[in-house]
Amino acid sequence: MEGIDYIVGFSEDTPYNLIKKIKPDLLVKGGDYKVNDVIGREFAKKVYIFPLIKGKSTSKIIEKSRNK
Repeated sequence: MEGIDYIVGFSEDTPYNLIKKIKPDLLVKGGDYKVNDVIGREFAKKVYIFPLIKGKSTSKIIEKSRNK
């Protein structure tokens, strides 16, 4: 994906410690989040809430990539 440096998985309940360590320029969450609810937001330069797109989800993207 153009413009994305890393996509990182994590094994904890939340990515708080990872976000604290990385201190990302941009932290992106889906439209089902509010900025004040984003874990680790204080360590990111900017938090962007991406609008939900009907019929699209990370679960569907993962499923599609596994079926290739």
